[in-house]
Amino acid sequence: MTARLDFAKRNLKDSQTMRNKILWSDETKIEHFVLNAKRHIWRKPGTIPTVAWWWQHHAVGMFFSARTGRLVRIEGKINGAKYREILDENLLRSWVKVHLPTGHQP
Repeated sequence: MTARLDFAKRNLKDSQTMRNKILWSDETKIEHFVLNAKRHIWRKPGTIPTVAWWWQHHAVGMFFSARTGRLVRIEGKINGAKYREILDENLLRSWVKVHLPTGHQP
């Protein structure tokens, strides 16, 4: 959290055009039907939630100011090395998906 705040303070005067060029990534854990934290899940009005099984997913997502990049589902536990491996395998693909017309290669 501190690193993100420091980055924001250092780049506070950057133009919006510059900020639009930044590719962000984040890791999240998604749990369904677990009450260890408050969750908001969208359902159609009148839908009654049912519990067939409990599930949990970890994912790394990549996103830009106006569009999303790739979302990668993580199998097992994640550490710093695994996170970097996911970025190595998916960062360029996210950039290409957002910035290049279909069919073009970097």
